[in-house]
Amino acid sequence: QVQLVESGGGSVQAGDSLRLSCAASGRTFTSYAMGWFRQAPGKGRDLVAAISRSGGNEYYADSVKGRFTISRDNAKNTVYLQMNSLKPEDTAVYFCVADTFWGYGSYWYPGYWGQGTPVTVSS
Repeated sequence: QVQLVESGGGSVQAGDSLRLSCAASGRTFTSYAMGWFRQAPGKGRDLVAAISRSGGNEYYADSVKGRFTISRDNAKNTVYLQMNSLKPEDTAVYFCVADTFWGYGSYWYPGYWGQGTPVTVSS
């Protein structure tokens, strides 16, 4: 098992940046692909970004390509989501996720979820 704890959310203005962090504990961090989902008010959860166990493969939703960057530090058991040029439509609760399997695409149902961290972007 792996436990995930997110941090770094908050309220910002459009155009600002935020960096989310997710600290993982439990089984070997490099056993897991990692990612970030988000859930906007009244909507379902969507995959925003994902990164493979080695960091060699990444996925981004079209809505965040060029603005968000996912990375992982396997020495610190931490995955990050750098969010630049934030827009009001990025407002959501962001969830860190993990699973030993990820098929490198957008259809992913990870087995482990953090508690979520809210991000609010005002215009």
